[in-house]
Amino acid sequence: MADEEREGVALSHLDAELFDGAGVTKRDLVDHLDALAPQLLPGLVDRPLSVVRVRPGSAPFMQKNLPAYAPAWIRRTASWAEASKREVSYAVVEDRRGLVWFANQRAVELHVPLVRLADPEHVDFLVMDLDPPEGAGFAQVVAAAHLVRATLAEAGLTGAVKTSGSKGVHVFVPLAGTPVWDAAAASRAVAARAERADPALATTAYVKDEREGKVFLDSTRSGGATVVATYSPRARPGLPVSFPVAWDDLDDVAPADFTVRNAAALLDGRDLWRELMPPAQGLPADLVAEGNEIPVARVAAMHAGKRRRRAEREGS
Repeated sequence: MADEEREGVALSHLDAELFDGAGVTKRDLVDHLDALAPQLLPGLVDRPLSVVRVRPGSAPFMQKNLPAYAPAWIRRTASWAEASKREVSYAVVEDRRGLVWFANQRAVELHVPLVRLADPEHVDFLVMDLDPPEGAGFAQVVAAAHLVRATLAEAGLTGAVKTSGSKGVHVFVPLAGTPVWDAAAASRAVAARAERADPALATTAYVKDEREGKVFLDSTRSGGATVVATYSPRARPGLPVSFPVAWDDLDDVAPADFTVRNAAALLDGRDLWRELMPPAQGLPADLVAEGNEIPVARVAAMHAGKRRRRAEREGS
């Protein structure tokens, strides 16, 4: 039996804890996604949606394929998944009703690619995902964010920053009709330049064991790669939210400051992400050229791993 109905969606078990140790209820999640629909939806429209769902007694899990029982009014888009060798039917959420339906499914995290379905050859943003080392405080990743900001400024670029909702931050640079591969190359060049500027703080090492306690500058968030949506909750105790922060305020915040229980009140109807985002920019040719000479991190790590395993076999 439904507890209540919103946007024609029957909602159930609203006052139950969202997952073991969540410290918040399913109602808190529904209220957050419902209240922030005007701010959330611009980042979801025309993009295939992947979600992280939670259930009491189970670990969170990523769901890309829209369940067969999903209502017919949810837009779908099919895409071939090379990893699983099958076609995946993604949801495309473009209205409040879709957000409410996914909230009722305990879909906590909302992840989208940087390309739109209408124009898969171009990206809207260059994204740098800053991931602190295990055990590090937030201050270390904040220092790396300022390093990336300075590196961008030297290249004539400006961006906006948000907490990831987990331990790191995301730096977004809005782009003007930029080809996917140019943006990917530029992101590698920005990461490399930042690493050279302060190698004691930041690293581009893709393999965790090679990061030596430094902040990882992840430049692989390009094209079809996904990133958690702005204002999306994360599947962690208290349900922190990926939240925009002014650069001048970044030193004074922590990821846990923004949760499903206070984000709507903090925004008070504003879209802070839109307000903080600078105008779309073009990429400097030298940045793209430099990045084209840098191997893709995942590919380089894969080849390095193969060489290491081959050497181990030959040595034994």
